[in-house]
Amino acid sequence: MLTRTVETPIEPVVITVDGNAVVHVDFGEPAAAGEGTAEEQQLMEQTKKQLAEYFDGKRTKFKLPLKVEGTEFQRKVWKELEAIPYGEAISYQELAERIGNPKAMRAVGQANRRNPIGIIIPCHRVIGKDKTLKGYAGSRVSLKEGLLVHEKFLSSPVFDNPGKMPL
Repeated sequence: MLTRTVETPIEPVVITVDGNAVVHVDFGEPAAAGEGTAEEQQLMEQTKKQLAEYFDGKRTKFKLPLKVEGTEFQRKVWKELEAIPYGEAISYQELAERIGNPKAMRAVGQANRRNPIGIIIPCHRVIGKDKTLKGYAGSRVSLKEGLLVHEKFLSSPVFDNPGKMPL
């Protein structure tokens, strides 16, 4: 297992690879663990490169081997998150409808919150039905806003009304 921290325009991101798959990507405290195998080091470099391309506006979709562990319901939600196009946002209700369980908005929100591979599995693209930003990464809505601004409003001025996306 290999863990590294990468600086981003928003905040540092902690990446963990295990064997031949990315298992964790999230905003967090700087971390480094182990030397890792040659395969893990190569995958770490590939992940860092793709994240840099994303933040440089050159990448809209990641192509990395992922390994996510969770319940069947969580994995279903996370798979559907990957189908949300870059620069777009949907509501928790719409996400629940897309997975065939329209009354599971709260459960969808909890699965979204437990996503272990943020940014790459784009849980930040899910917002409230009223287009307000709801919790993200430990209720740090500013991170969600930063990612959505990066994707959709890269050249736009800062919002006059933070916390409410003009989608």
